Amino acid sequence: DRCNGQHVLPLAEGVRGHPERSGKASERAGAGEYPFEEAGGRGGTGQGHPARGSLGKLLSPTKRRRTVEHVRETLGLDHISERRACRVLGQPRSTQRRTRHVPEDEPRLVRRIIDLATRYGRYGYRRITMMLSEEGWRVNHKRIERLWRQEGLKVPAKQPKRRRLWPADGSCVRLRPQHRDHVWSYDFVFSRTHDGRPVRMLTLIDEFTRECLAIDVSRRMTSEDVLERLSDLFIHRGPPEHIRSDNGPEFTAHRVRDWLENVGVKTLFIEPGSPWENGFIESFNGKLRDELLNVELFDTLLEAKVLIERWRVHYNTERLHSSLGYRPPAPEAVLTTPQHKQITT
Repeated sequence: DRCNGQHVLPLAEGVRGHPERSGKASERAGAGEYPFEEAGGRGGTGQGHPARGSLGKLLSPTKRRRTVEHVRETLGLDHISERRACRVLGQPRSTQRRTRHVPEDEPRLVRRIIDLATRYGRYGYRRITMMLSEEGWRVNHKRIERLWRQEGLKVPAKQPKRRRLWPADGSCVRLRPQHRDHVWSYDFVFSRTHDGRPVRMLTLIDEFTRECLAIDVSRRMTSEDVLERLSDLFIHRGPPEHIRSDNGPEFTAHRVRDWLENVGVKTLFIEPGSPWENGFIESFNGKLRDELLNVELFDTLLEAKVLIERWRVHYNTERLHSSLGYRPPAPEAVLTTPQHKQITT
């Protein structure tokens, strides 16, 4: 009896509506409801857009112009007119018929860009732009980037995985160089001659100036060779305040550490298995390998010594460094000459 009583009636009215009211009102969309969309409207849940998943839009006028020409050549020039192809593809006819203005120096500029990119295979368009500016070309990085992409030139980016940085004083992040001869770094690089015999190189740089102080090349090297190189540099250049390295046996030998302590040079050792903590010398070794070791074939050890030393001189005197304002880490006499002229004039 209670199911037909007063307790259920208010609830039924709220859900079904009052029986005396017209049924048309309940058929209309309520104030807070959206009417059904017509065909061609927004897709339902989980339904992909028909235009998505297709090729990208032809945004540039050059791509649109080439597309119109390709469509007409494919379907036949006699069967489809330029007007119709432009209308279908959304290309203005004025843009289609516009003749692109090519500067007179662009062919020579493109050839020079290709020459530099061929000679320096690991250089990007920004460094190539600075090199062209040094040669006297009046160009900016936007134009060089456009020609760079037009010719299909590309330097693949490398992004290795990294672990958490250890809180060690030897890290280049925690102790950054402040002036010349503040922090030196040295490390070993390995390669082989054409006959398969190993070649070992001791690289040493000044982290502040980015100058490569020495690259010793030999079949094998010991702590004695490291001490000989350091002593020669300390005599001609003076000792640095710190010297950074990994934990190789040639660097952690007691004789090397005791000798450096007696000279007054503090040693900075990175955490084992963390080469990025010695980032300056690792970056230099990467450039050495990309720009020389991976493109040259050494027949003899003497040839390796000559070519590596030639590259070291080029690195110090000609190669442009983005961290130095696109200047080479040249000797002091070369760097101070332009500044002195600017001050005197």
